[in-house]
Amino acid sequence: MSGVHPCDYAFPVAPGDVPYWQPGMSILEWYAGQALPQIINTCARDTTKPGETREQLFARKAFEVARAMMSEARKQ
Repeated sequence: MSGVHPCDYAFPVAPGDVPYWQPGMSILEWYAGQALPQIINTCARDTTKPGETREQLFARKAFEVARAMMSEARKQ
């Protein structure tokens, strides 16, 4: 999976499937979505930053994991 870039798309839809090209979500967003259920399970009792909601905590941590996955994928 070398050459993975955060702007690559996880599920693009090409013309032919629909009348116009749709990029879909980014690979980074897809990785974050995959990490989110476990983040919620693991981090439910974590302390939030001042002014941060529980949902923002989960999203922040999911994207931290996703960025780490992207970084590791680029090394492969």
